[in-house]
Amino acid sequence: ELGWTESVPYLDRPPSPLEFYREWVSPNKPCIIQNAISHWPALKKWTSAYLREVVGPKVVSVAVTPNGYADAVFQDRFVMPEERQMPFMDFLDIVEKKVISPNVFYVQKQCSNLTEEFPELVCDVQPEIPWMSEALGKKPDAVNFWLGESAAVTSLHKDHYENLYCVVSGEKHFLLHPPSDRPFIPYELYQPATYQVSEDGSFKIVDEKTADKVPWIPLDPLNPNLERYPEYAQAKPLQCTVKAGEMLYLPSLWFHHVQQSHGCIAVNYWYDMEYDLKYSYYQLLDCLTKAVKVL
Repeated sequence: ELGWTESVPYLDRPPSPLEFYREWVSPNKPCIIQNAISHWPALKKWTSAYLREVVGPKVVSVAVTPNGYADAVFQDRFVMPEERQMPFMDFLDIVEKKVISPNVFYVQKQCSNLTEEFPELVCDVQPEIPWMSEALGKKPDAVNFWLGESAAVTSLHKDHYENLYCVVSGEKHFLLHPPSDRPFIPYELYQPATYQVSEDGSFKIVDEKTADKVPWIPLDPLNPNLERYPEYAQAKPLQCTVKAGEMLYLPSLWFHHVQQSHGCIAVNYWYDMEYDLKYSYYQLLDCLTKAVKVL
């Protein structure tokens, strides 16, 4: 009824701004776009050797966890990663397994870290996606650089952004839910906490005592606990793999869970969503879901 299909469709070329807005943004539908970034120098240049040469000793922010889950529910807490400042070449040593660590490392700081921490690399991609900027009438709020180990997993969540996710090397594996699946996806409130490294190298979880509780999804969509969350059996997840040279349009308010191949490199562009009727419908659905649970 919502015009939905059972798989994420492919476009063999980037659309015109008007076409993209009418066919994909306005109806809030994802797609995988081929040949949209084939002109990027990064596709050929971003080898480990090149990144060492260009970024090398520069100190960058790296998310470190004991289990690969940053910003996720663990031991009845919403646990955020340790944000470790380290030379980029040391991080590459760990990704390339030249140095063995029991922990999981992921460059994933979502503060427009490509432009803020890795400006040396911007010339190899684009500061914006021109047809998207024209379609939405705005520039991206953030451009993020992602590089990490295969054990790094992004837990199920949603964002208030129109997201163009571009894979430069490797593969990203997405599990997606449309916003209309909200009644079947559990949210609970959790005490926020952060991983901190003890003197012996082990991690401890430290509560952020002054922070408000965080609403988050406790369910693992790859291994859902249907006894505890039976409603999730009615949800209809979509799965897709975005390969090197491809771009995923991930619409605002779509739930997504992400895995990756080891050493996968990606760049994504976050454009602020329009807080229009789509947003109002989602808020209504969210409020009705909470009201039904109270009853």
